[in-house]
Amino acid sequence: MPKTYRVAVFGRTGKGNYGHGLDVCWLEHPQTEVVAVADENEEGRQEAAKRLGVERQFADYVEMLDEVKPDILAIGPRWLDQHRDAAVAAGERGVHVFMEKPFCRTLVEADEIVATFERTHAKLAVAHPTRYSPILTTIRSLLRDGAIGNVLELRARGKEDRRGGGEDLWVLGSHMLDLSLALGYDPEWCFASVLQDGEPIRKEHVTQGAEGIGPLAGAAIRATYGLKQGMTMTWQSYRDQAGNPRRYGLQIYGSKGIMEIVEGTLPEVHILQDSSWSPGRSGKSWERVTTAGIGKPEPLSGEKTGHRHLYAIDDLLSAIEKQREPKCSMYEGRRIVEMIAAVFESARVGCPVTLPLETRVNPLTLL
Repeated sequence: MPKTYRVAVFGRTGKGNYGHGLDVCWLEHPQTEVVAVADENEEGRQEAAKRLGVERQFADYVEMLDEVKPDILAIGPRWLDQHRDAAVAAGERGVHVFMEKPFCRTLVEADEIVATFERTHAKLAVAHPTRYSPILTTIRSLLRDGAIGNVLELRARGKEDRRGGGEDLWVLGSHMLDLSLALGYDPEWCFASVLQDGEPIRKEHVTQGAEGIGPLAGAAIRATYGLKQGMTMTWQSYRDQAGNPRRYGLQIYGSKGIMEIVEGTLPEVHILQDSSWSPGRSGKSWERVTTAGIGKPEPLSGEKTGHRHLYAIDDLLSAIEKQREPKCSMYEGRRIVEMIAAVFESARVGCPVTLPLETRVNPLTLL
């Protein structure tokens, strides 16, 4: 019989809550059982316990870890200020972790998490749903087989709503940066400008970011990453410039066309097989890509689409049982934080910075 994993859930009502369903996703998986919940907010804790069908409730997640001794801790809050502490507390006790993105606030925190889990050999997975999607296998095959020719550049954007700029980079840019890593693109350097009120950011522009991000600045970001594969990727976001439909996604430009990928469990993926990149001139049109290929119906519709994290849970359980790293592991989480930090470090020093970064603290604290 497959093992049933006991899951304890940590949430913070009013401070990131339970993220994007990191509490209820376990209820839909046949190998997981939620056994306890921790939330400092009493009303939120009681509501979560009812929602999850558990009796054991705690105000303190450390107390929950010590008393319940779960197999897995779900770190649900979108707010970042407790990610490091909760992850380290679980890792020190040999408890595996599935956590909301972004990973943590600084490379110092990332290094501390990694050191803890390396010592105890527990597994940690970050909740970037697209990373675990089966459609990535199809995308990689199409790119490898030349469906858009030789890849020439990548372009990614945030949602560019009221969070545009620095907050967009942390909260939504993390998805796009992770997607580029998942497709095998390796950043070597970053050159970026970060603007506030049309000017390069200065110390007086730095404030405490929303959702526990920590020091934050910038209403406009223009970042370029140099990739080991010989091309560049840009990530840009301008506050209050959102489109409808929105531009949030990753576009891969090749010598024979473009592929566009958005975020999700079975995300929308489209391909334009047009070397001019201009359907108005070529007369060619965009086609849908599914796990079955270009222009074919999606055979997985309805399979594991009940909750966005089911593929990720499958992968985490497999990683635990096979003693391998999850697809979006703590190492990948750290690389994403590093790509974000590199934007602010480049803006601080006014020139390109190489990866891995020597600066491990939040660069904005050094302005």
